[in-house]
Amino acid sequence: MQTKIKILLIDDHSLFRSGLKFLLNNQENIEVIGEAQNGSEGIKLAQKLNPDIILLDLDMPRMGGKETLQNLLNINPDLNVLILTVSEDNDDLIQCMTLGAKGYLLKNINTDFLLDSIHKVYEGNNILSPAMISTLIDQFRPNEKEKDEDLYDSLTPREKEILAWLTKGISNKEIARFLSVSESTIKLHVQNILRKLNLHSRVQAAIYALEHGFDKTP
Repeated sequence: MQTKIKILLIDDHSLFRSGLKFLLNNQENIEVIGEAQNGSEGIKLAQKLNPDIILLDLDMPRMGGKETLQNLLNINPDLNVLILTVSEDNDDLIQCMTLGAKGYLLKNINTDFLLDSIHKVYEGNNILSPAMISTLIDQFRPNEKEKDEDLYDSLTPREKEILAWLTKGISNKEIARFLSVSESTIKLHVQNILRKLNLHSRVQAAIYALEHGFDKTP
């Protein structure tokens, strides 16, 4: 029997939640196991139900999406939180990805993209709505001398190789399999890469590599 991806919905619009729940529950390998209308309720359900993925809205009363995201990840840093919002605001995108969201999707995406995004996040990847990718690139486009080839040259050959792999949007586990090393070794390399490049997330590192043409893997 195929394992189902367990989803928790956190959104204050009941009509939207109902439609999304109906859509997801009609998929063979996805199941909505809970829904909450605000952040505080969603945090309690996340601790109780242990979902595989949380679909989180940003604009909610009592506790907004960003505060909810931060609290969720403070409790369990391994949670897969996927933002699903109408906000195309640059700051919202950057703050959510910096806090540790696995993806940022706009509610105007089509059904196939949403389902594909859920599966990608479940597999350990990050995902963005196409409309937000250029926003993220512009935000992290290096405009200071410190983010140039000198920083890149401070990386070891192995770190440069792993940086290139990060642009593929794959998980540490997959990179470890390709390179025949342990997942913990890859995690340590990624931490060193972020420190040396003065970046805060894998997504930023991937954008940096793409912008500079450092995305070629052996």
